[in-house]
Amino acid sequence: MATVGRNIAAPLLFLNLVMYFIVLGFASWCLNRYINGQTHHPSFGGNGATGCFLTFAILAAVLGIVSKFAGGNHIRLWRNDSLAAAGASSLVAWAVTVLAFGLAFKEISVGGHRGWRLKILEAFIIIVTFTELIYLLLLHAGMVSSRYGPGYRDAPTGYGVGGPATDPTQKGSVVETT
Repeated sequence: MATVGRNIAAPLLFLNLVMYFIVLGFASWCLNRYINGQTHHPSFGGNGATGCFLTFAILAAVLGIVSKFAGGNHIRLWRNDSLAAAGASSLVAWAVTVLAFGLAFKEISVGGHRGWRLKILEAFIIIVTFTELIYLLLLHAGMVSSRYGPGYRDAPTGYGVGGPATDPTQKGSVVETT
């Protein structure tokens, strides 16, 4: 059954979860220094794009961590109904990560002194953008072939909308009495 996509997506899910936790740690430390006005710290620095970058980096990290919980549930169940939640939350997390990715490149192109913590945060945002995209594509690989995972066109299996009816007297049906 569709173990190819599952065997590849599970380690990538764990890798992305760890990377999002690292991003959350560095982004929260840098945001704390930025709010306190300690940008003169030798391991911090920054420029005009730093505030926006840190805001989107911490938002992307939180959304990424939450989407990995839905993804873990999908990896465990590996059904169509869990695919919808995992795919939607992963798509939102990837979209916000792409925004942080763009701001990381803006911060790099503006230049100026950036400490090693900001450089590491920028690097992790750039890397997690691509690994999240690969994970998102693996989640939806079932649309191409059922070999790679549950697709959206699988036959009904008795759960969710469109499954076979289990109650002979459904709402709206006519019940004959004698």
